Amino acid sequence: MKKISFALISLGSLAAAPVIAQTSAEATLAPVTVTGNPLGNVDGIAPVAQLSGLALLLRAQSTLGETLDGTPGISSTYFGPNASRPIIRGLDGDRIRILNNGGAVVDASGLSYDHASTSDPISIDRIEVLRGPGALLYGGSAVGGVVNVIDNRIPREPLFDARGGVGGKVDLGLSSGNAGKGAGLLLEGGTDRYTLHADVFDRRSDDVSVPVELACSKPGSPALANKICNSASQSRGGAVGGSVFFSQGYLGASVSDFKSHYGTVAEDEVTIGMKSRRYAVEGEVRALSGWVQSVKAQLGRTVYEHTEFEGAETGTVFKNSGTDLRLQVRHAKLGPLDGVVGLQMDSGRFSADGEEAFAPYSQTRQNALFVHEELPTTWGRLSFGARVESVKVESLGNPLVDRFAVASRSFTPGSYALGALWNVAPGWQVSSNLAYSERAPKDYELFANGPHLATNAYELGNPELALEQSTNLDLGLNWKAGANRFGVSAFVNRFNNYIALNASGSVQDDLPEYLYTQTQARFKGLEASGNVRVLEGARTVDLELRGDLVRAINTQTGQALARIAPARVGATVVLAQGPWSARVGASRASAQTHVHAEELSTGGYTLWNASLAYRTRAGAANLLWFARLDNLSDTLAYSASSILTQTAPGKAPLPGRSVKLGLQVSF
Repeated sequence: MKKISFALISLGSLAAAPVIAQTSAEATLAPVTVTGNPLGNVDGIAPVAQLSGLALLLRAQSTLGETLDGTPGISSTYFGPNASRPIIRGLDGDRIRILNNGGAVVDASGLSYDHASTSDPISIDRIEVLRGPGALLYGGSAVGGVVNVIDNRIPREPLFDARGGVGGKVDLGLSSGNAGKGAGLLLEGGTDRYTLHADVFDRRSDDVSVPVELACSKPGSPALANKICNSASQSRGGAVGGSVFFSQGYLGASVSDFKSHYGTVAEDEVTIGMKSRRYAVEGEVRALSGWVQSVKAQLGRTVYEHTEFEGAETGTVFKNSGTDLRLQVRHAKLGPLDGVVGLQMDSGRFSADGEEAFAPYSQTRQNALFVHEELPTTWGRLSFGARVESVKVESLGNPLVDRFAVASRSFTPGSYALGALWNVAPGWQVSSNLAYSERAPKDYELFANGPHLATNAYELGNPELALEQSTNLDLGLNWKAGANRFGVSAFVNRFNNYIALNASGSVQDDLPEYLYTQTQARFKGLEASGNVRVLEGARTVDLELRGDLVRAINTQTGQALARIAPARVGATVVLAQGPWSARVGASRASAQTHVHAEELSTGGYTLWNASLAYRTRAGAANLLWFARLDNLSDTLAYSASSILTQTAPGKAPLPGRSVKLGLQVSF
């Protein structure tokens, strides 16, 4: 067995910690799925997945995409261990809306696969994923889905009684696969009238171990090693925030910082230094009389910058600043009809300077009105949603580069959805969703003109692109009886003018030329998950099952679309007895041979994982000890949904065997 060297790494989430007030009574808040249920209904019509608590702790990786990878319907862009975004039902990039507490996340991760998201799993309390038609409530660009990252930096409910208290959380851990080290601290204090919050974290890791020798030209690194070259990283950040509470709601604010420095893995000597600061204000007034029942408002401002370094030399500098405002009103019932209406306003300004400035300076403004209504019936529930937007995208050129044209495009996207939930029999539910969505092209899709090394292409935008239009049908069946449950959903999503990046056959600057064009496309697939209670009693044994399949084609040519995850199945045995819990399972990804003619196929693989957790108390503190073992068999595997599998074959396999240990202390 390989020698294992352990180092500290924070595996926990700096979430809203369970706290102990001066009464010694533990304050707990029931998790509420806010993304998919704006009216607070327990059973959502649109497909929603939630990850929190111990489940999130045992799955947290260094990126949001890898943390969610393996959830039915969700894969990852995997640009090495430091940069990946979620792919939902085969759709990625700016077709997936990443939110923070319901507000827009402003970064450059949708622009390029090597750009990391500023949502670090270490600071997360809960992740909610909304798939399919219901996502239009949060943006016409969210045709693939919404990922809402939730923390408690602006507390929304009192955590203490009138006498006040202090609580917090400390996270420490160990890791062998990347010789990482890290720590996190969260503190909260206050009374039933106010709560103050502060958190800080630091995470560092070396190059990631893999079960194959790889070449590396980075100075100071071995020329050949079982490591992904240039995959080391360092992330740190923190936040301060607080809220005041009154009888009918709250008002709060927060300031958060995130900094990261990491290797891009595609190029042995290129690293990225990223920094982001977000200011947020949020408030809600509830239990009002009259037509308006409650009002919730969110205002955020983000300043983001990252610099790409080529060795010690400064390369391209990307900047993105944005402001987002969301106002949501719940109205009084109109007969049995219950619903919310809202206003959303986003504005952003982007710039790129340097050799890889393949997109111009740009400015995007978006205003939207939305409505979501639900009608209860004797057999279930009906829902209706609509969203109308006004979008203006401007190319401002570049004062240092003359190849970018100054231009402007305006769009008026409209999106609509119908849904139904049918309680067929006790424990059985059938759901159906039908949606028509329109997405305005992004600035780089319209105006790109330059070399993009992450895709190994010279990219050219198309300023004549029209709205991307899609029609989505989703059908689901769910059953639950005690601890036993099963759910399956099928979907088909047809695009009239899908925006794709395709090779033109020409060459510019020694790179193949790729053009943004529109074509017809179809995505279809299945998702299933379930749980079987094998043993009931003082000791419980459960069998968790999951699987998914996505097929995506260009319906004009019959060719498969690029970077689609293969069929996947998985099973996990879960044992729980008293303070102990243990998990062991496997995930199987089949070979992906359903690929474009110019795309490489990928082989199938099976990854085994296990974990062990133990809860205890030490005075007023709750202790959670845990261990996680990833890729137990040290299997060599490559991700079919990663562009690196095509542009840099063999250079960035999935991580090899890793053992991680941790301690989370809540007080």
